Amino acid sequence: MLLDAQECQLVLVDYQARLMPAIHEAEPVLRNALRLARLAQLFDVPVWGTEQNPSRLGENPAELKALCRKTLSKMSFSGCADGLDELLRPAPRQGGNARSLPKHLQKPPAPERGTIVIAGCEAHVCLLQTALDLIEEEFDVWVVTDACSSRTERNRDAAYDRLAAAGAELVTTEMAAFEWLRTAEHPMFKEVQALIK
Repeated sequence: MLLDAQECQLVLVDYQARLMPAIHEAEPVLRNALRLARLAQLFDVPVWGTEQNPSRLGENPAELKALCRKTLSKMSFSGCADGLDELLRPAPRQGGNARSLPKHLQKPPAPERGTIVIAGCEAHVCLLQTALDLIEEEFDVWVVTDACSSRTERNRDAAYDRLAAAGAELVTTEMAAFEWLRTAEHPMFKEVQALIK
């Protein structure tokens, strides 16, 4: 199974000013997050951001926020607890006789873009809890490992183990880029190559 840009959304979790100095390999992690967001723009993949308690931890870098459709401010560790899943899932369509059904019998519509490519900090807290909630909400979750980190490698790696066991796919920035691209004949090939190098 390969990523399909037309089915994807990108979520970038908590690359915040006061958090990043404590993050293991923060510079390449943030560089890959920016690269992912630029790649997503090339392929018309919607980009969303989150910020954990921004009054205490600061905001995401302005350059990253500018690439996001919206940046969700949150207090819960999982972005879903503060409405991320509602941003990712289209509003239910009213029609037919669905309105006459009790709410507990109405099935929410399938997401139009049900594949979530996600990266962020800290991998073992906010990223992990958000990704697990998205899996529970029946999204397909792909974690971009070279755009994620924690304060320690041990915590980061434990998050990857748990996410893989829960059904998330683990990929890298380049894997996502070339799967969105699929062929060297794609009109965006040179732009993607320039971003990867």
